[in-house]
Amino acid sequence: GIVHRLDKDTSGAIIVAKNDKAHIALSEQLKNHEVKKTYLALVRGIIKENEATINMPIARSKKDRKKMDVDKDGKEAITHFKVLGRYKNKYTLLQINLETGRTHQIRVHMSHIGHGIIGDELYGYVDESLINRQALHAYSLSFNQPRTKENLEFKAELPNDIKNLIEKLRKNN
Repeated sequence: GIVHRLDKDTSGAIIVAKNDKAHIALSEQLKNHEVKKTYLALVRGIIKENEATINMPIARSKKDRKKMDVDKDGKEAITHFKVLGRYKNKYTLLQINLETGRTHQIRVHMSHIGHGIIGDELYGYVDESLINRQALHAYSLSFNQPRTKENLEFKAELPNDIKNLIEKLRKNN
């Protein structure tokens, strides 16, 4: 069974268990924040810091039930990011590591600091000339194999739409 999920229009790696015992063990690692998740995202605007941490609780939005919001009464949510590139004084490419795993966490946190993900119709910045979906990709997952306890890391190559967008931005920089 599928151990965790990605938001609609987010590409990348997910964990799938072969049996119930593995599913339970992997779910426990996720719950205990032992699974290392790394994402790549293109956001609107230039982020000045090279690295930063966003530590803001998240809860269901009181205004729109489809959305989540930063809310002092929400659950702890910690997002670490590192700048990988800045383009045209308009966009920033980020490597994002999640310490927690709240619903829409990256999208909510980036929007809250004024740097919504390109193509994100719910929280971000939509420009169909750039990409037809959110430019968010689950790049790698690292966890302990349930039976052997060996640390495993899996990477999902960037899909062509995001790869092409980054290349286009680099050329026009």
